[in-house]
Amino acid sequence: MPQDAIPNDLPDDPTAPVLRTVPADALHRELGARMVAFAGYSMPLQYARGIVAEHTQTRNQASLFDVSHMGQAWLRGALAAEALERLVPGDIVGLREGRQRYTLLLNEAGGILDDLMVARRAHDALFVVVNASRKENDASVIAASLPDSVRLEVIEDRALLALQGPAAASVLARLAPDADKLPFMGVATVTIDGSACDVSRSGYTGEDGFEISVPGDAAERVAGVLLAQPEVAPAGLGARDSLRLEAGLCLYGQDIDELTTPVEAGLTWTIGKRRKMSWDFPGALAIRDQLDNGPHRTRVGIRPDGRAPARAGALIVASDGTGAGTVTSGLFSPTLSAPIAMGYVRRDLAADGTPLALMVRDKPLPARVAPLPFVPHRYRS
Repeated sequence: MPQDAIPNDLPDDPTAPVLRTVPADALHRELGARMVAFAGYSMPLQYARGIVAEHTQTRNQASLFDVSHMGQAWLRGALAAEALERLVPGDIVGLREGRQRYTLLLNEAGGILDDLMVARRAHDALFVVVNASRKENDASVIAASLPDSVRLEVIEDRALLALQGPAAASVLARLAPDADKLPFMGVATVTIDGSACDVSRSGYTGEDGFEISVPGDAAERVAGVLLAQPEVAPAGLGARDSLRLEAGLCLYGQDIDELTTPVEAGLTWTIGKRRKMSWDFPGALAIRDQLDNGPHRTRVGIRPDGRAPARAGALIVASDGTGAGTVTSGLFSPTLSAPIAMGYVRRDLAADGTPLALMVRDKPLPARVAPLPFVPHRYRS
C-alpha cells in the first residue's frame, strides 16, 4: 500500500483542527501507542518497544499496522475499468477478477497526483485504495471524469489493517483457512472472527503480508484477534517508513508528487504494454518524450559513508562541486545498521557507484549511488 509523508507529533495548540480517529483508536491507546497528527488523523507512530524493535519484528516474524486513514472506495459500473484507465497508465481493463494492481493517477503534464491500488472484485466493480492526504483530491479528480453509468462510492465505515512479515501467511491461515494461498497481489473476501474482510496479499514493507479491509465496528476485535497470535506485535507508522525505504518504495509527498513523472521516479513499469501502444492517458506526450530521450533527473538509492543519516531536503553535490539534486527520503537503516537515502540526481550521475556528497549541517557527507532496493523484497511469488 502506498504511504504518505511521515507525521508530526500531536499539536499542543488548543485551536488546532480536531483530528479524526481511526476505528481502533482506543485499542492503540490501551497498547501505549505514541499518537501523532497525520493527514488530519490521530495515528500511532510507535509503541513502547520503539521503532527499531517494531521494524525488526516485521522482518523476523509479523507486525500489525493500522492504516485506516487511507482512502477506500468502490468504482461500480460496467465501464468502471475503462473510466479509470483514462486517468492512469496501468492496464485496468485487462485486470482479472481477484487481482490487484499498483498504478498512478496522473495530471496532463505527466506528474503523479497519487499512487494507488486497484483491485478487480467483479466484472463491474473495482476496489480502490489511495493515500490519506490525497483522498479528497483523488475523489474529485476521479468523479469528474466518470460517465453517468459509473459511480464512485467513497467508503467511510471500514478500517484497514496491514499484517506484514514472514509469519503473516501462517498467522492468517490459522484464522481464515486458505487465505495463505492467495498469490502476491491477489484479493479475496475471507471471514476473520465472524467478520467478512476484504484481503489483498500486498503491503508497503517489502515483506510478504496482507492488507485487510475490516468493517469499522469490528476493527478493534479483529485487530485484537490478530495481536493475540504469538508471532504478531503492533507497529506504527515509524517502522512502516523505515521498512518501505529499505525496500526502495516511494513515499508520496516526498519521493513522488505532482511535479514528478513516472520516468523520473523509476516507475515506468507501471505503464502497461497495451497503454504504450495507444498512449491515451494523461501526460502521455511528456512521458513518451522522457522514455525516448531520457529524463533530466532520476530517482536513485544513496549510501552515505559513516553512520550519520541525511534527511529529506539535504542537497546533493557532484564530485566537481556542482549541484546534483536533492535527498527525498533518508534515515538510519535498522536492517543494514547504516544510513540509507533516496533522492533525485542529474541523469549523468545516476550510475551505481557514482560518488556524491550530501550536505548535512552545512558539511559535505561522502556518499555514493547504490542499487535499489537496499533490502531485497520477500513478496510471495
